[in-house]
Amino acid sequence: MAKLKSKWICQQCGFQSSAFLGRCTDCSAWNSLVEEVIREPSKTGGFSAQRAEKHGSAVGNAPGSGPVALKDIKKEDYARFSVGLPSLDEVLGGGIVPGSVILLAGDPGIGKSTLLLQIAKSLETKRSLLYVSAEESAAQVGLRADRLEIAGNQLYIDTQQDVLQVCEHIQSRQPGLIIVDSIQAVYHPDIGSAPGSISQVRQATEEIINCARLNNIAAIIVGHINKEGVIAGPKVLEHMVDVVLQFEGDKSKQFRILRALKNRYGSTAEVALFSMNETGLNEVNQAGAFFLGDHLTKVNNGEQLSPGTAIVAYNEGNQALFLEVQALVGPTVYSSPRRVANGWDYNRLLQIIAVLEKKIGLSLARHDVYVNVVGGLDFNNPAGDLGVSTAIVTSFYDKPVPASSFMVGEIGLTGEIRSVGRLAKILKEASRLGFKQAVIPKSNLKESAGEKINLSANKLEIVGVEFLQEALHKIISDKQKSAFSLTAKPGAVYG
Repeated sequence: MAKLKSKWICQQCGFQSSAFLGRCTDCSAWNSLVEEVIREPSKTGGFSAQRAEKHGSAVGNAPGSGPVALKDIKKEDYARFSVGLPSLDEVLGGGIVPGSVILLAGDPGIGKSTLLLQIAKSLETKRSLLYVSAEESAAQVGLRADRLEIAGNQLYIDTQQDVLQVCEHIQSRQPGLIIVDSIQAVYHPDIGSAPGSISQVRQATEEIINCARLNNIAAIIVGHINKEGVIAGPKVLEHMVDVVLQFEGDKSKQFRILRALKNRYGSTAEVALFSMNETGLNEVNQAGAFFLGDHLTKVNNGEQLSPGTAIVAYNEGNQALFLEVQALVGPTVYSSPRRVANGWDYNRLLQIIAVLEKKIGLSLARHDVYVNVVGGLDFNNPAGDLGVSTAIVTSFYDKPVPASSFMVGEIGLTGEIRSVGRLAKILKEASRLGFKQAVIPKSNLKESAGEKINLSANKLEIVGVEFLQEALHKIISDKQKSAFSLTAKPGAVYG
C-alpha cells in the first residue's frame, strides 16, 4: 500500500514546506500554504510509465524508449494538420503538431469552450476527437454543440475526472485529438488535495503530456485565469506544455484576440482576431477596418472628426489595426481633477498629461480628463501616445481634426516623438483603406522611404514630426489653425 505524506504547499508559487507557515518564504504571499496529503507512487510508476515501458514509443524519445537516430524519424510522425481556422493555424505556426500539448487560457465566459467545439466541428470529418468535459455534463456540451450545428459523428464526450481513467480511454480509443476542459477540474487519485490545487494541476498535466506523446496524439488543455490575470496553477505548467495560447477580450464585447505566449513550433508574433455572435466565433479577415465602423465613410468624404477624437494605428501581431480614441476634457468641480482611462493605461495617461502641461502649456490642473478607446479593446501600445494627446488637445480647444488623418508615435518626457517599429505594414493598410495623411515620427521617414510601398494610388501624405507641438500643428486642419494656438510654458524646447 502506498505511504501517505503530508506537505504544506503554497497555492501561489508551489513552494513546499513540512510545516505550516503564515507567509510563504518564496513568494511572500500570506496564508497561501495549504496542507496536501500525497501518496508516494509505487515502484512500478504511474499509468504513463507502465504503458511506455510495455509498448515503447511511437515517436522520438518518450519515457521508456531508447535513443532514436534523427534520420529514422518519419516525417509523417510530425506533419502538422490544420484546425480549419486559417488565423488560428497561423498562430500555431502552420497547424497542430501530433504529440504536442497546447495550453489554452482565458477569462471565464471569453469563449474557450466555443472555440474548441468549432475546432472539433472542422476536424470531425477528418479524424476522431475525444472531448474530456470535466466541468460540464455531456448534456451541457450537447446543448452548445447544437447551437454550433455540430453533427458529432466522430466527437466523443468523456465526463471522467480521474486523469488515469482519461489516459486509459485515450489509450483504448486512439483519437486524433484530445481536448481537456479544464485541467483544474481533473484530479490524480494519488494526490490527496482537491482538484485545482498546485499538486493536482501539475501531476494531472504530466500524465496527459506523457500519454499524448506516448501515443503521438495532440492535446489541447484548457486552463483558468486567476484574479491577477495570469494562468492559474504553478508556473512550471507553462514550461511543461509546448504551446501556450491566451484568449483575451472583454466578454461583454464581441471582439476577441488569441495570441501565443509560447510556441515551440513557430513564432509568438502572430495573433488571431475573432468576433463573437450567436453562431459562435467568426474570424476577422479585414482587421484594419474592423474597429472604425462608419468612420471610413468620413475618410472618403473628406469630413471632420468630432472634437476630442483621433485615429491611431499600431501593429497587433501580424495585423495593422486602426482605432478611434476619444477624449473629454472639462472643468472640474472637485479639488482634485479626475483622470479616467478606459482601454488605455492609466499611468501612461498621467504621463501624457504631464507632458502636455509642461511642454505645450495646456492648463489641465482644473480639468477632468476622460479617455476612451472605442470598441472595447485594451490598447496600451506606446504608438498610441500621439493620438491620445491629440484627442485631449482637440477636446480642450473644441477643434476637430480631418477624418482622413491618423497618427503614430510614442511621446517622450521631453516632448519628442519617438520612432515605432514595423511602420511599413501600417502605411500599406492605411493606403488601402483610403487615408490621406499619416503623421509619423521623423525618425521613421527613412524606413518608410526605404520600403517599397505603393502609396500613390490613394495619395497618402506622410508627414514626419520631431516634437509634440509640431505634430499638433500639422494635424490641425488649415481652417482651424487661425483659432487654434499653443503657447508653451517658459523653458520648453521644440528643436
